Amino acid sequence: MTRASETPADATAAPTGSRHTARAALRRATAEPGSGTGAALPGPASGPAGGPAGRTAGLRARLLAPVADRGNALHPGAWWLWALGLAVAASRTTNPLLLGLIVGVAGYVVAARRTDAPWARSYGAFVKLGLFVVGLRIAFSVVLGSPVPGSHELFTLPELPLPDWAQGIRIGGRVTAEQLVFALYDGLKLAALLICVGAANALANPARLLKSLPGALYEAGVAVVVAMTFAPNLVADVVRLRTARRLRGRPTGGVRAVLQIGLPVLEGALERSVAVAASMDARGYGRTAHVPAAVRRTTHVLTLGGLLGVCAGSYGLLAAEGAGYGLPLLGAGLLAAVAGLRLGGRRSVRTRYRPDRFGPRSWLVAASGIAVALLMIRANAYAPDALHPGVVPLIAPELPLWPALSVLPGLLPAFVAPVPPASPAREEPSA
Repeated sequence: MTRASETPADATAAPTGSRHTARAALRRATAEPGSGTGAALPGPASGPAGGPAGRTAGLRARLLAPVADRGNALHPGAWWLWALGLAVAASRTTNPLLLGLIVGVAGYVVAARRTDAPWARSYGAFVKLGLFVVGLRIAFSVVLGSPVPGSHELFTLPELPLPDWAQGIRIGGRVTAEQLVFALYDGLKLAALLICVGAANALANPARLLKSLPGALYEAGVAVVVAMTFAPNLVADVVRLRTARRLRGRPTGGVRAVLQIGLPVLEGALERSVAVAASMDARGYGRTAHVPAAVRRTTHVLTLGGLLGVCAGSYGLLAAEGAGYGLPLLGAGLLAAVAGLRLGGRRSVRTRYRPDRFGPRSWLVAASGIAVALLMIRANAYAPDALHPGVVPLIAPELPLWPALSVLPGLLPAFVAPVPPASPAREEPSA
């Protein structure tokens, strides 16, 4: 039997849960020469392959996102712009329904475009951290009280008397439903911000992100990237050690197990740091080129002046009386800062091998996150009560239509971003 007759059978035999296998089979069926449905591509149609079924398969293959490789992979900055846009939208509301929608959008995109890399496994840890933050915020509200007045008293804790210099602070006392709901809304907003950052950590390659930074920010970028990769590597080490203990028949829960796992995790982190330092030193990291004194002074003036201009322009845009000069000052500050960074990059003698570029799909992903942020900021002007439901009097939050629809553009990366290749462990053998 020829390969053309095997391909449709493989595509139909692929399990429905294996998304990557089904898409790969569809692309083989529509792109490989000599296959039955490959004749639907532009060219003379022959036989039944030129019928409606063949044309439909060819159209689906062109509309589907391609399988990710080194040539079409998304720029890591696009993932961070998308995630920061969702984070800005989450910071503009305390409505738990809208926050849940934002978290759902981020989780769906992560589930659709996450790879098997170690940093991609950190999303679950950020979700657990967000839930912990919500619980901690509610516990602080119960123990330390809240300035929110309330009439629905739930219970009363013994109050600890404090000296006169600590007026305004109390420990214990009455606990109302209004203060708990206020603490819940506040904790959910912070949890949504953490989850959006976790989505960026799970989708963006930190090494490629470091390579994309300007030369003037390379030293600071190393510290930032190391800080961002600490949590994913820590999660990967904990998962690996817990799996090893489970295979040996040892318990993985409890205080004793945590203490026994903590020491190998710290030891692994220290060994990784030493290995990274040795590899950076072997590659000549830290060596700088000679730059004239005039260029250095000009770089400092442009960078510092540009940052001051950005700060003053941002203040002018936020203040009601500074709308006239805010935007021009912000633009001038950005231009000066970019010029300073370009000049500062002359100190770096590093080179880039196959630099990442912002392609059309990267621009679409970044624009979707920015659109969500702008639409949510705009929603604060015409629906502030819906974005910030009140707790005094205590009312149930409602899901506003237009702010909810403004979050949906954040789903665009799940359809336009390249599909990560399926690992051999996740692919099921075909019959």
